[in-house]
Amino acid sequence: MSRIIDCDRHVIEPLEMWQEYADKRVISQYPITFHPDNLEKQTDRFERTGIDKPLPPIVYLGDFPILSNWDEQQQIASALIDKKSSGERRRASYPNTQIESMDESGVAVANIFPTFCMYIVNHKDISAESSLGYAQAYNRWLEDYCAYNNERLKAVGMVSRHDTSSLVSQVEDIARRGWKTITLRPEPILGKTLGHPEYEAFWDACEANDIGIAFHGGTHLQGTTVGMDRFSTRFNLHACSHPMEAQMAFITLLEAGVLERHPKLRFLFLEAGCSWVPQWLWRLDNICYDEFPYLTQDAIKMPPSEYFKRQCWVSVEIGEPMKDALEMIGHERLVYASDYPHPDHLHFDLHEIANEMPDLSEQQLREILEENPKSFFKI
Repeated sequence: MSRIIDCDRHVIEPLEMWQEYADKRVISQYPITFHPDNLEKQTDRFERTGIDKPLPPIVYLGDFPILSNWDEQQQIASALIDKKSSGERRRASYPNTQIESMDESGVAVANIFPTFCMYIVNHKDISAESSLGYAQAYNRWLEDYCAYNNERLKAVGMVSRHDTSSLVSQVEDIARRGWKTITLRPEPILGKTLGHPEYEAFWDACEANDIGIAFHGGTHLQGTTVGMDRFSTRFNLHACSHPMEAQMAFITLLEAGVLERHPKLRFLFLEAGCSWVPQWLWRLDNICYDEFPYLTQDAIKMPPSEYFKRQCWVSVEIGEPMKDALEMIGHERLVYASDYPHPDHLHFDLHEIANEMPDLSEQQLREILEENPKSFFKI
């Protein structure tokens, strides 16, 4: 059996941890609070909708809700499936119970990603000082969380992109902690894409410190995510946000010349599956690359698919069609990421994976679960 390395396992940050780890000035400017449901609201909702169920609390950052497009309809839908994962979310808050859940799934090593912090640090309405302060607080807490068992819990650092002049020092702080990966949202933050010239020193620092970049999107960001200009429900937003933002993150780095100038940078695309990769790379190689060579001659000096195969990894979803991805980039660039403890990714069985991915040989599956993550995460 493979020694399974989970490339995307989440913590659920306890509310009280911010009081201990965040600067008091940050907390006072943008306190994190829960606005709970109550009996009066529940009674009124039952009369209007026929659904008699309490809703999860709404999380606020100062005066602003953490999530966008999170109206009553979305909250009811969430409440109807909440019980399915509530216990697992509690377990993800603490390292000892996180390890217990890993043991039950046969996971040997987990790369640990944020949940609420991703929405807090990248929130469009908070100050650069507070965004940075919350990112630093999370990293301090995460260091203690993973210290419970550093061999099995691998920290993935957070950075704030609100003030690009602070990015290099943030990378250096993460490198001093001995961490080898940073997670970023794929979207533009405060109007600046990943290819913005102000990010160049950041890419230099990541390359110099051998730090990989794991892109992890998510629905309901208080920012600019694809689909938000035309949709408002989770069904549409969730369908669009993950794979489409992954595609646009890659092409942003490609056209801006980041991949050309930084051949040693490593990028991992998470929670979007791998099925988008062959279609996207085929289109870039065969339709876009040769159309206007004047536009690509400096930043893109070889077919886009070659950059992907040189520098990028992508996580797979159990049961998704994989044949084209295997032919385009090979199994060596595929990894497994559980996204635990989100409701649709709680536990998995190794035999289930094998049965639902018939395109993979036993050896290929072993490498996806164990060997390929080592290459990206430097385990």
